[in-house]
Amino acid sequence: MQIVDLTHDGRGVARVEGKAVFVNGALPGERVSARVAARKRRFDVAETRAVLIASPDRVDPRCEAFGVCGGCALQHQAVPAQRDSKADALRTALSRIGEVMPEEWLDTLTGSAWGYRRRARLAVKDVPKKGRVLVGFRERNAPYVADMERCEILHPSIGGLLTTLSTLIAGLSIRNRIPQIEVAVGDDRAALVFRILDPLSTADEAALLAFGDAHELDIYLQSGGLDTVTPLGEVGALTYRLDDFDLTMHFEPIDFIQVHGELNNAMVSRAVDLLAPDKDDRVLDLFCGLGNFSLPIARRAGRVVGVEGDEGLTARARDNAMRNELHNAAFIAADLFGPVTGFGFAGETYDRVLIDPPRTGAEAVLPAVAATGATRVVYVSCHPGSLARDAGSLVKEHGFQLSAAGIMDMFPHTAHVESIAVFDRQ
Repeated sequence: MQIVDLTHDGRGVARVEGKAVFVNGALPGERVSARVAARKRRFDVAETRAVLIASPDRVDPRCEAFGVCGGCALQHQAVPAQRDSKADALRTALSRIGEVMPEEWLDTLTGSAWGYRRRARLAVKDVPKKGRVLVGFRERNAPYVADMERCEILHPSIGGLLTTLSTLIAGLSIRNRIPQIEVAVGDDRAALVFRILDPLSTADEAALLAFGDAHELDIYLQSGGLDTVTPLGEVGALTYRLDDFDLTMHFEPIDFIQVHGELNNAMVSRAVDLLAPDKDDRVLDLFCGLGNFSLPIARRAGRVVGVEGDEGLTARARDNAMRNELHNAAFIAADLFGPVTGFGFAGETYDRVLIDPPRTGAEAVLPAVAATGATRVVYVSCHPGSLARDAGSLVKEHGFQLSAAGIMDMFPHTAHVESIAVFDRQ
């Protein structure tokens, strides 16, 4: 099969008798021998058996579990080529879905390609046939936990501990009642949240505390919903710095933070520079989380209002504003996926708006954004398709032009595309 393209999830694309074939493990420009694993009405799915003519961008994966583990999709492709593919994905989405193109393409923001991941959810499974507990990401094409000894993209404080975690859990009385571990890494310390389906014994608690002490990790337990997350023993504060703005951000181990700390610093600086607020501007930050963009903006703007659907994150944003002695930032908890007319920020005027929505995008709030009278909107996106859809709406329905766009490599070796776009009112 001749591979002619790459899918949004990192699979090669071939065409056989006019039908698309998505080939796991293949890269554009390659000729491969492949086995069809599934046939669909519109496409087939295949697995690469041998690479007959390799792409010059093909490299040896660093991780032994690559190809089985679902955590990465592109370790077999050189990092510069990965970034080119992601830029192409954004370009294609804007053109085909939004039917818009930017006046300027921004340079790609980059950071470390290995050991960068500071938030993750690890699956746990006691597998008697293997005689061990598996800890890692789930397999690429199956619900099973990948058999892996280490993870090359996880932060080094965690990535080399998978085997040690396996041994730890295997020694607990509830080894088959721990389905997952949440990972949260700050600048100075890291935390693990163990999801437990049954209570721990006294010996179990002692083993977990000893593990935490040995590896300088804070241990938390979660027996039910997110409101049941509690520390086991003494824990410290999780924080990260935004040095360009002299900010220290506090967060809880279950809070959403950007996965790549180094890239997040660069992204925040770029977003604020593109937003270009001055000391008299009123700025609206939608989907503000714990203030990752709001507080840096508050360093330069007259007034910032952050809006977030998660009340816990809103409370953390207020706390971060207080800790950093910022008194020109206010935060509102509001559902941004439905009508927003009843909330305090709706109907007010703003000079600038920043939007950082989840994968589904910001479609519901775009009319309210347009109604603010803002002359510039900066949109940070983790899904090029929803960004493209919303870009088309802002341009065609709300009187903006797409001034600039580009990608930010937040998730090296995965197919996820983080991007940023600037819209100016015409």
